[in-house]
Amino acid sequence: MSTVRTAGRRSAILPTLVIVAVLVVVFAIFTNVWTDRLWYRSFSFGNVFNTVLLTRIGLFASFGLLMAVVVAASAAIAYRLRPRFRTGPASSALLERYRELLESKFALIVAVLAILVGLFAGGAAAGQIYTYLAWRNSTPFGTTDPKFGLDISFFAFSYPWWRFALSFLFAALALATVAAAVVHYVMGGLRFSGARRGGTTSAQAQLSVLIGLAVIVKGVGYWFDRYGQEITGHPLFTGINYTADNATITANTILALIAGISALLFFVNAVLHRWVVPTIALILMILSSILLGVVYPGAVQYFSVRPSEAVKERLYIERNIAATRAAYGVDKSEVTSYSARTSASAGQLQSDAEALPGIRLIDPSVVGPAFEQLQQVRGYYAFPDTLDVDRYTIKGAETDAVVGVREMNQDGVPGKNWNNLKTVYTHGYGLVAAYGNQRQSGGEPEWIAQGIPPTGELAEAEPRIYFGESTSQGYSIVGAPAGAAPVELDTPGGGKDGAQQNFTYDGSGGVKIGSLWHRILYAAKFADVNILLSSRVNDASKIIYDRTPRERVAKAAPWLTVDGDAYPAVVGGRIVWIVDGYTTSDSYPNSQRYSLRDVTSDSQTAANSTVVAQADTQVNYMRNSVKAVVDAYDGTVKLYQWDTEDPVLQTWEKAFPGVVQPYESISAELKAHLRYPQDLYKMQREVLARYHVTDPELWYSTSAQWEVPNDPVKNNSSTKEPPFYLSVKWPQDTSAIFSLTSAYVPKGRSNLASYMAVNADASSPDYGRIRILTMSDTTQIDGPGQSFNAMQTNEAVATRLRSYNQQGSATASFGNLLTLPVGGGLLYVTPVYTQRPSGNGAYPALTFVVVRFGQSVGIGDTLQEALDSVFKGNAGVTTPDGGEPSEPTEPGTGKTDNPTAIRALDEAETAFTAAQKALTAGDLGTYQERIKDAQDATARALKAMGQ
Repeated sequence: MSTVRTAGRRSAILPTLVIVAVLVVVFAIFTNVWTDRLWYRSFSFGNVFNTVLLTRIGLFASFGLLMAVVVAASAAIAYRLRPRFRTGPASSALLERYRELLESKFALIVAVLAILVGLFAGGAAAGQIYTYLAWRNSTPFGTTDPKFGLDISFFAFSYPWWRFALSFLFAALALATVAAAVVHYVMGGLRFSGARRGGTTSAQAQLSVLIGLAVIVKGVGYWFDRYGQEITGHPLFTGINYTADNATITANTILALIAGISALLFFVNAVLHRWVVPTIALILMILSSILLGVVYPGAVQYFSVRPSEAVKERLYIERNIAATRAAYGVDKSEVTSYSARTSASAGQLQSDAEALPGIRLIDPSVVGPAFEQLQQVRGYYAFPDTLDVDRYTIKGAETDAVVGVREMNQDGVPGKNWNNLKTVYTHGYGLVAAYGNQRQSGGEPEWIAQGIPPTGELAEAEPRIYFGESTSQGYSIVGAPAGAAPVELDTPGGGKDGAQQNFTYDGSGGVKIGSLWHRILYAAKFADVNILLSSRVNDASKIIYDRTPRERVAKAAPWLTVDGDAYPAVVGGRIVWIVDGYTTSDSYPNSQRYSLRDVTSDSQTAANSTVVAQADTQVNYMRNSVKAVVDAYDGTVKLYQWDTEDPVLQTWEKAFPGVVQPYESISAELKAHLRYPQDLYKMQREVLARYHVTDPELWYSTSAQWEVPNDPVKNNSSTKEPPFYLSVKWPQDTSAIFSLTSAYVPKGRSNLASYMAVNADASSPDYGRIRILTMSDTTQIDGPGQSFNAMQTNEAVATRLRSYNQQGSATASFGNLLTLPVGGGLLYVTPVYTQRPSGNGAYPALTFVVVRFGQSVGIGDTLQEALDSVFKGNAGVTTPDGGEPSEPTEPGTGKTDNPTAIRALDEAETAFTAAQKALTAGDLGTYQERIKDAQDATARALKAMGQ
């Protein structure tokens, strides 16, 4: 008896464990879903959660049910059509046992089979949520493809969905056929050996119909493959090529017809039961797919296209060029030739005087440690390694600034216990900004805003940083009942007797976890029982998590691709994070595909966690359609239309109504901080490296192809040089423009090929205007790598830096190498930082500036000195770090080398000569006018000479 009870207990253990495991999995899924719902509702994006959840459930249920019904119905029909009487001996004992099992538990077996295939099918369909929503809400582009005359929206939105639907339907019919065949075989309706080889009439009819339906779906797939050629990648380019147009599309049309005929023969076979004819047709279709789909196009490519590829592909290259330039928004880029000067003369930069003071000497990728040492205040605060560039109006003038926020660094928290990490050290404090073109006497940044509490030119009404780029914070629990003593560390000082000052979060962001139920959910979500047990969690508590700006925007708008670099700004007295959002597609017909990761990776993404490269996805259409703002205090996310004409954005706005606010909602103050985004620019510069060429023959030859140079400043770097935000005065323009810039070198070479800049000022009517200067083929201009090498090896530079690199002394390192088209040529500028050996308090200090123009290299303590040393003692400009321009004279002559004075004296001499001629002719009126002109010119000359 005890043995029986023991066996019973053992037999009950396994079902119990299975039930417990299922309950745990179900609760985990429920926890994630419900906490996601709470999270979305906490910052008014509940409709995004609802739309995504309901659509996923709908796709899962409908496609899962469809697959389950098709497979189960096929098996049930086969079982119903089984032979009523068995003739002859059983084919095998094993098969007989299977038959008995199927007859005794058919309903259970079919139900389990249906559930399994339904779950897999439903899961696959749920993963197509954004494909479905794009198809369901598609918006016309208003442009048709050149081959089929279909609107681009068909390829971007409809084609991907129909391809999934066809593949799903084919899989369902294939599984249904297999299920029916298995049932017929087990039940004796099919025999593959022995004297009674063959099948019953009913089995043959069912299988014939199922195979016929599958062949029809395959035929429709062949027909759709014709459209797929528009977005198929080929060795030369993406899109229809000569072989696809003249062989593959024709082959797909024929294969679709063959599939239709084969399907018809299978339907006829359901009545005639003559398998030879439909089987031969199916074999012929398979052979035809090989011959027509592979061999024939390959022969056309090898024997017809390859010997004269440039001629054969000319039309298709033209289409690829036009589509690619339109898809990436570079079709209006302006390319002009630039005969760059290589000789430097005195006063040469005078016409570009407005741009040169905007040269950013403070390198945001270098001065992070200086910000940290000088503005960190306490070890539990930190700045990112790479800071950001922004603009502020300071004393009426637009000023480039290097900015960073003082975030909480929990690695530096003293007493690392749960209460401190999760409820005390909850937020950072304040934005710090420095002038981009100035430094203090010791080489430290010149501050625009600094300290705790913040002081300076920027008014921060709310300096607390609960949401930022630091990912080490995880979640925090904030908030307390009214009247409760605050426990969150706010500032290290400012309290009674200089003690720390505490604070209680009262922002709108965060999920309320005052109820026991919510505490249980979040204790399970984060696997942290302290959430459930700690007395720090009270009725007014909130939990804040998913705190980085990029992930908040990505979750609020899951259809967006988010830029790799969020940057902070003070808008309306609040610190906000500005994030650029992109709409992308990989189905724009004839447009070249690129890898987002490959294109957006550069020396900054390789070295810094706050500037990240994109995921490794392929795209062939990209627009900066959304500007997003994340409040650093309460985590509020606001999405604004930016590219209002983008049909992809319009499609997502229909799918998620009310999520994106209209363009008109962007305030003037916010717009002043918006800029052209880096990742889009990186993509466009990659595209234009080849697609600046619009002539098909030249494009095919690749002789004019460019590439982005490797970053020369990074030792042994094999990563691309990042783009730089600079105020650039374009040749023939009257003023400098805030721009995003980059240099090109010829493919496989190091000399400069061209210089690209885009208007990055969002308040400018020319925002987004792309311009490229191409260098003359007759004069070689050194590229960034060559110029940097010349700077390093220059005797004067090496002499000035030698003492810093000796053992035991401070080390010298170069900052970013900036390139500007000024003085009729190209000017390279790089700051040099010195830093004593590593230790507490060490940070880089801006000590020298090195410039190069043509073959001339200069180094100075200031930009002014460096420029003057290159341009014969006087560059003709005044920079903020250098005071008034120098005005040396020729020894022993007293004659000035100041070009402004020289021109003014020449004008005075010309006016005096004209006055003398007028007096001789008796024209007193003209005489007086010319004398006045001469006096004015003389006064300008004296002023230029400081007299």
